[in-house]
Amino acid sequence: MLSGCVTGKSCCNPGGTSAASITQSPFGSVEGKPVELYTLKNTQGAIAKIMTYGGIVQSLQVPDQDGKLVDVVLGYDNLDGYVTNNPYFGALIGRYGNRIARGQFTLNGKVYTLATNNGPNHLHGGLKGFDKRVWDAKPIRWQGGVALQLKYRSADMEEGYPGNLDVTAVYVLTDANELKVLFHAKTDKDTILNLTHHSYFNLSGGGTILDHLCYLNADKTTPVDSGLITTGEMKDVTGTPFDFRMPTSIGARIDHPDTVLQYGPGYDHNWVINQKNPGELTLQARVTSPKTGISMEVLSDEPCLQFYVGNFLDGTIRGKGGQVYERRSGFCMEPQHAPDSPNKPTWPSVVLKPGQTFRNKIIYKFTAK
Repeated sequence: MLSGCVTGKSCCNPGGTSAASITQSPFGSVEGKPVELYTLKNTQGAIAKIMTYGGIVQSLQVPDQDGKLVDVVLGYDNLDGYVTNNPYFGALIGRYGNRIARGQFTLNGKVYTLATNNGPNHLHGGLKGFDKRVWDAKPIRWQGGVALQLKYRSADMEEGYPGNLDVTAVYVLTDANELKVLFHAKTDKDTILNLTHHSYFNLSGGGTILDHLCYLNADKTTPVDSGLITTGEMKDVTGTPFDFRMPTSIGARIDHPDTVLQYGPGYDHNWVINQKNPGELTLQARVTSPKTGISMEVLSDEPCLQFYVGNFLDGTIRGKGGQVYERRSGFCMEPQHAPDSPNKPTWPSVVLKPGQTFRNKIIYKFTAK
């Protein structure tokens, strides 16, 4: 990563061709703070639109099998929808992605209490997580793509979390039609951290995602209770509807009455990725739409993947272009640490200490044929 692209209304990427660019436009305001929308375009014509509110990917247009651009993420045409009724469409998630049981964790012998915004549990950073904050943004130079840097300082005890936390998230739209999400963060006090990205994808550009073929590189899941809190087990997926080691349509077994692993019913669960080495960039998932031929690979250095299929969408949201988002009209692939890890001491640690740097790399790579 190279620093220093000139800020302003337009910023061409010196590392690419004249077709690669970043433009900036106003997108309203939140609590008196202006919100900007940045449009990133690569040399292949793919387009990503990212707003400073929540670091939200408002639009992601990639070519289908006929070369036609398809917007593959759910969302709204205007800021108001994101502010008033947003089930985390396209957002950066923190400080802690996913659920923490009863909104409590213990760190260095002290019990910290967080907001309970998902029944009795804490979800996605609380009442005003990173998805509801206005980030500072600037275009930066990036060889082989265009990039937008977002920064936010989370104050000590914001939403109940200890430590002043400085977070940077860089979005890169590469000339290989990848959308990269690169996090790094530092703290001045011991804290917990689990950052991820929460776009709802639909590789057909509309309708349900039940016909999408899905591959998950995971032998195990972490079973959950009725509140979607992990039980502490890791269970083999063999013989269960959670086995996606061979490409299978998302809808093939989605309503299977599995009382041990499944609640809802529908997928909203954590898979333990088959990593050769901890922290190694690994292919986590591949999803393909039979309608458009668009495939998306998900790569990350995180140990787990939350796969959610829009079970709680219910047709009450009218999104971009007037689309009504019915149940299971989008899916999320959220690389992260396992839910409720702060309360599972035998699982990989999510503690960040002063002097350490948190890093997380997520890549969504698109092809079509």
